[in-house]
Amino acid sequence: MANTKVEKLCGTFTFPGTTLTVKRLGYGAMQLAGKDGKKMVWGPPKDVPEAIAVLREAVASGVNHIDTSDFYGPHVTNQIIREALHPYPDDLVIVTKVGARRGEDGSWPHARSRQEIIDAVHDNLRNLGLDVLDVVNLRLGGMSAPEDEPFEEPLTALAELKQQGLIKHIGLSTVSAEQVATAQAVTEIVCIQNFYNVAQRGDDGFIDDLARQGIAYVPYFPLGGFSPLQSSELNDIAERLGATPMQVALAWLLHRSPNLLLIPGTSSVGHLRENLAAADLELDAETLKELDAIGAGAK
Repeated sequence: MANTKVEKLCGTFTFPGTTLTVKRLGYGAMQLAGKDGKKMVWGPPKDVPEAIAVLREAVASGVNHIDTSDFYGPHVTNQIIREALHPYPDDLVIVTKVGARRGEDGSWPHARSRQEIIDAVHDNLRNLGLDVLDVVNLRLGGMSAPEDEPFEEPLTALAELKQQGLIKHIGLSTVSAEQVATAQAVTEIVCIQNFYNVAQRGDDGFIDDLARQGIAYVPYFPLGGFSPLQSSELNDIAERLGATPMQVALAWLLHRSPNLLLIPGTSSVGHLRENLAAADLELDAETLKELDAIGAGAK
């Protein structure tokens, strides 16, 4: 898939107040880390050369937005990104996140003190081989939903690091509209990363509000949260279109709003190509109506 084709079919998005322009279909690097027993996203992958090949194939196919974090692995994913792509293409935007760490038991405890935020930013810089990070998201909330919690300390720490020139821009992850408004009083927010997909539609109004502000919305786990009943409806539509359920779900997100940026992840070159092919999938009005009904039925 040529670079121009990815851009033509997906369109592009420029983060507000920045010169960072990305194609809307990007790549999420979480799955590049391995698994150790019950500990997910832990340690190196079984096939490091394949992980490197996935990253290089993504960039060669026109992807210029990679989502990562140094707590994936931990450290492993960023180190693989560096090995595969450094020195980075001029147009590549790497977005990382801080606010959590990995426990030895595989847990994801919060890491939101001022010093933990500073240390996390420096870990990302070192393992990615960068002098400055394009975008850093502050991870709040639980695994899939915002929580009412104070976050002035970690956000202020990020704003200070931005002033020092170590970060270009700041985003938030797993937050509510009210939390975004609070954060905007401290610093400019360029993107939001929340749990959202064709069946999980709680952020519909939030997405529309962010679109009016020109702020990017990055849904994670595009197919997460499906029950067999819900996924059977998606499967039926995919079969009719001659596509995979993931391709249909991604195509629906591309249609949903021009401020949505997608970061499907995989550790397989073949699966990566399938994901990127979602940009070719055209959804007519009737199909979009059917897909919208999946979300309506889940509410």
